[in-house]
Amino acid sequence: MLPGQKKYPHIFSPGKLGKLETKNRIKYASTETNFNYGNGYVADKEVAYMEAQARGGAGIVTTQGAYTDESGEGKGYVGMMAIWDDKFIPGLKRIADVIRKYDAVSVLQLMHCGRVGGIHLDYTVGPSVVDQRLPRFRPPREMSKEDIERCIEEHVQGARRCVEAGFDAIEISGIVGYLLSNFISSYTNKRTDEFGGGPKERAEFPRRIVAGIRKEVGPDYPIIIRLCGEELLLDRGGSTPEESLEINRIICNAGVDLLSVTVGWQESAESVISRDIPQGNWLYVASRMKENLGLPVSMAYRLFEPKYPEAALAEGVIDFWESCRAMIADPTLPNKILEGREEDIIPCMACNICLARLFRDAELTCGVRPTLGHESEADWGFYGFKPTREKKKVMIVGAGLAGLQAGVVISEKGHDVTIYEKKSSVGGQAATSAKGPWGDEEFMRLVDHLKIRCEKNGAKIVTGKSVTPDLIDKEAPDRVILATGALPDRNEYPGGDGKNVLSCLDVLDGVAKPGKRVVVVGSKGVAISTALFLVDKGGYEVSMVGPAKKFGLDVNPSYIWRYMKKLKEGGVKQYTKHKIKELKPDGVLAVDAEGNEVTIPCDTIVLANMAPNNELKYDKSEVYTVGDTIVTRRASTAIHDGYRLGMTF
Repeated sequence: MLPGQKKYPHIFSPGKLGKLETKNRIKYASTETNFNYGNGYVADKEVAYMEAQARGGAGIVTTQGAYTDESGEGKGYVGMMAIWDDKFIPGLKRIADVIRKYDAVSVLQLMHCGRVGGIHLDYTVGPSVVDQRLPRFRPPREMSKEDIERCIEEHVQGARRCVEAGFDAIEISGIVGYLLSNFISSYTNKRTDEFGGGPKERAEFPRRIVAGIRKEVGPDYPIIIRLCGEELLLDRGGSTPEESLEINRIICNAGVDLLSVTVGWQESAESVISRDIPQGNWLYVASRMKENLGLPVSMAYRLFEPKYPEAALAEGVIDFWESCRAMIADPTLPNKILEGREEDIIPCMACNICLARLFRDAELTCGVRPTLGHESEADWGFYGFKPTREKKKVMIVGAGLAGLQAGVVISEKGHDVTIYEKKSSVGGQAATSAKGPWGDEEFMRLVDHLKIRCEKNGAKIVTGKSVTPDLIDKEAPDRVILATGALPDRNEYPGGDGKNVLSCLDVLDGVAKPGKRVVVVGSKGVAISTALFLVDKGGYEVSMVGPAKKFGLDVNPSYIWRYMKKLKEGGVKQYTKHKIKELKPDGVLAVDAEGNEVTIPCDTIVLANMAPNNELKYDKSEVYTVGDTIVTRRASTAIHDGYRLGMTF
């Protein structure tokens, strides 16, 4: 028995999908990638990505959604694959074949994106005309009955092509604001015909799609459907949880073998998959569906660590653990768990860069896995790097994310690596950020992972040691990497050396304690994190000041609206478009947009205006800079910088 089977017996027990048996209870959940060609044909990059997911050990592997209509009304992503014609079958077959190669059940997803579709059109379609809340999406048009009938048949024909392409099962997407969910929700469905009204009528369109597909594929071919258990749209007239349950029952009774339960829409005013939502938070929704529908269910949202789905499987809350972002971050997650190597799993930080990239019509990118999209390119090392022919002695100065990630890659290649960190522990700004509220402690999962990977590869980590030019001369490395990160710039404004001026890093680390009235200086995410930290601690009157028109422009869209809401709830005063003239003992002197001088009173000024820490100067050997030492950015760029630099060694 392998370690994972002993520790997680329910995850690694066989599962049943209709009459098919799966080797375990892990299902890789569908996600778009934008890797495919703009005309809907499958690209080599997509096949390589799907092979990685299947090779990683999941029992079920699901493709991205394929749009079903020639017009492109259902197409919501520029690189979305198509299934509206038989000419796409050969490309789709390549994916089915590569999944089967690794003893996984292959599933193709059909997806019409509805009111968030029509990526190449000037309109979207749906059951009714309901104005878009998100400016990215185009104006909706109401579908006629003829449009609806055609769309149902397009889904049925898509299912036929799925079977002909060799997939073991089919999945229908009806979540987050895509077409089926548009018909289901009372928020977007205002029709008065047989496709709108009460729950029964709103269920009719997806019910007929399921019934039509069941008739086409026969009684034994597995059908999966993804449906919302809770829309989180009550603030705008959406369906209640009770209505969602009733609608889901009607749809599933038409011939569904597995219900994939989700929560929320893209338009929901509540957070669903961000870091401030605890892992396992949504399992109660899956439990409600399982108890009331008597149907196998799966769930993906906020279930990154295996202890959560293992417990849910043991309790009968779910039948399959779906994993999407966690397996974008590391497709080998199932095998690593099975082999007892959880510390080697690249941990998803729920940073949602993957989503942000898709909504910017760019290829999928992962904040913690630079190899995403490069699985078939040997130089990127997804399946491991070749040992170096010429071993080098490498000194890395700084054990933040960039330094650690560079150390992982360079030591994996066989070089002699030593990482120096002046603090007593590793992690740099990421470890400091982990002191923040609302899930930020998860950053330590990434820090710990990189540290362990360095050590397993033979890299030495020396903490509590400041590096000087003399130390570098003494150690005589062949190459030096400066990964010293960033610090608040005390020289940017007059008065930065005042006794009442503190570093945000010292405040977050608990080294320094501010007075009651605090002004946080800075316009970016670090300043917001500092303000939120103080709000969460309580007892502070917090203001923020900076020159930007809007704070946090460097923060992911999935988070910034949440942070702004929390700042408002915490009573934080925001002085945007204020140029700072001087940091004074009694406050911050600034000039507003109209040229008026303003003094923001406070007891303590906390600097969060980060600048590269380039105090260490050395040029006697090959010297490289990486991460925030070059220019201050986000954690993901530190990871990518460190990885890419390591590739060149």
